Amino acid sequence: MAPANFPAWSPMGETRRVLVTGGAGFVGATLVRRLVDSGWAVRVLDNLTTGDVAHLEGVDAELVEGDIRDAKTLDDALDGIESVVHLAAAGSVVMSVADPATNFNVNVFGTFQVAKPPVDEHSLPKPISPYGASKLAGEGYAHAFAKVYGLGTIALRFANAYGPWSARKRGAITTFFRAINAGEPIVIYGDGSASRDYTHVDDICHALELALDSDVPGGAVFHIASGVETTVQVLADLCRDAAGVPDHPIEYRPKRPGEVERNFASYDLARRVLGYVPTIRREEGIRSTWEWFQESVFVDG
Repeated sequence: MAPANFPAWSPMGETRRVLVTGGAGFVGATLVRRLVDSGWAVRVLDNLTTGDVAHLEGVDAELVEGDIRDAKTLDDALDGIESVVHLAAAGSVVMSVADPATNFNVNVFGTFQVAKPPVDEHSLPKPISPYGASKLAGEGYAHAFAKVYGLGTIALRFANAYGPWSARKRGAITTFFRAINAGEPIVIYGDGSASRDYTHVDDICHALELALDSDVPGGAVFHIASGVETTVQVLADLCRDAAGVPDHPIEYRPKRPGEVERNFASYDLARRVLGYVPTIRREEGIRSTWEWFQESVFVDG
């Protein structure tokens, strides 16, 4: 049941109602704020495994604690909802290698549950980790449901996201900043030449908003990225510079299995169809993320 303060359905569409799964997590914490500020009535469904109630403190959104894999919980959360932004996921490549069964259960079965039927993007994806396979499978179900049942689905393939609210994220920038703050060496797996596209969460959430308001055929897929290739070595240097410790030590270890050597994306299709253009420069975004960590995470450290 929707709470008394959750807007009822309106035939005139004055209030748009959206469910954000995983909305108390890293990307969700930014997206929910933006949607509320834009006039959406937002309900969040999160099991708080990696999300945190504190991420939504002071935000005028309904929080339902529960798991997307539980049918009753999900059905109740969908009551009165027009649109869904599905962000709930097991998001660690390393953890997917250690426990592929759980990764499958959350990312594939969980997406299957959310994408219920009513009752560059042309490259061939070849995942080399259970995480990548699980996300591709979920995307496949979204496409199939769009074509078979007419469900309006859009899949956004995020580049490596970073920014505020990412303290619980298992990612390079978070890991590097924690090492710097603790006075420990930054650990790089491999020789530092592996590359990624790092995209600020504000740009990613802007793309999600554009997708919610778009009118594209169901099953569409878009890459959301910065368009800038960054090696792990360069990323470590940027993090050290942002923290004001350009000579902070780095420790190199053997490359880990399941991780792509080179991975960056073009956002040309998203630009043409959705109007997406990233606005936050890499250096500016990493610097502001370090400042957020200092103010919100390392204050007692």
